[in-house]
Amino acid sequence: MLAEETDVKISRRQFLALTAAGLAGAPPLALAAAPAAGDAADASAALPSAAAAASAAAPASQASAPSLADLADPPVWPGAEWERIDPDKLGWSPDDLDDVHAYAASIGTASLLIVQHGRVVDSFGEIAARREINSVRKSLLSALIGIAVAEGKIDLDATLGSLGIDDRPPALSQAEKQATVRELLQARSGVYHPALYETATEKRLRPARGSHAPGSFWYYNNWDFNVLGTIYEHAVGASIFDSFAQRIATPIGMQDYRARDGRYVRGADSIHPAYPLHMSARDLARFGLLYLRRGQWRQRAIVPAAWVAESTTGVSPTRGGDAEYAWLWWAGLPDSGAAGLKLPPGAFWAEGRGGQYLIVDPLNDMVVVHQTVAGRTRVSAPAMGRLMGLIHDAAGIGAPMV
Repeated sequence: MLAEETDVKISRRQFLALTAAGLAGAPPLALAAAPAAGDAADASAALPSAAAAASAAAPASQASAPSLADLADPPVWPGAEWERIDPDKLGWSPDDLDDVHAYAASIGTASLLIVQHGRVVDSFGEIAARREINSVRKSLLSALIGIAVAEGKIDLDATLGSLGIDDRPPALSQAEKQATVRELLQARSGVYHPALYETATEKRLRPARGSHAPGSFWYYNNWDFNVLGTIYEHAVGASIFDSFAQRIATPIGMQDYRARDGRYVRGADSIHPAYPLHMSARDLARFGLLYLRRGQWRQRAIVPAAWVAESTTGVSPTRGGDAEYAWLWWAGLPDSGAAGLKLPPGAFWAEGRGGQYLIVDPLNDMVVVHQTVAGRTRVSAPAMGRLMGLIHDAAGIGAPMV
């Protein structure tokens, strides 16, 4: 049963919280309330807005709203290997999946993996190959920061000045140093210093220094993203790559990830390195399932549920009104989803240059991973939207999905 079949009106954050509750049999946002020893604690104290929005504002009739427990009860988790299911058993059309494969081949897809209800429905290409994921890395860092916030190691309201953050001359101004960690996560720092790993387009579109106060303007800013890596590593005393292995990859059973698959990109423009890494489609799908299940892996809280809800809720409208930027994630519009990618309300995704996508669709209990060979193939957003449309046709979801 799909959530849109009820007349109950709820916000996107409430919907995501209900999804988590349905899968775990717990009240909204209670998934992180009692983590196992050594796991991430509940982030509700650090993120009161997420918990409040998911509970205090909910109407009385919300309790009867359908959840994804109707679709997978109890929830299915991958073991050492992903479990595959015959698409016919979930109502998928084999002929339409053939169309998905044909189109994927035509646009240069290297890996495609579709997971629904915790099982692999279909795949294309080599899903175990470690590939450059480009800016998908930023969403992985968001998860690590959420854990650090819950553990009291990072303060979202700490300013660059208080953290001792600066850069090569021309150094940051006093106004720029007032930007907070929260504003960096939202790409609203107002710091337009040259950054490493910028594309030519990003360099061309970068606003002038001092043109916008912190928090007042959204710009997809690699300086913000790279500095968040610096802040995280200083806060926890370990590299992003080692931390990801310890805190996320190992607990959720990633099959291919190795800390050495990451590297730092350094250069003359900035002292803050970029942190690209390689990851397989089947490992990215586990990370997507982790977020689909609101940070829970079996009975263990890996990423605080409140952080998952907050960090995947759009903050800044972008792309001509078709999507919003969240906290190192992209999100569809609350009422209409993301038309260009043909995604329903509640969907969110990580995206990297060239056609790297990790799409999480709570409404349909689905995760889709799409990869290309970095530097060789580019899959545009419209092409990805067409591919998603074919996937939905094969699933019998239909269109429009709003």
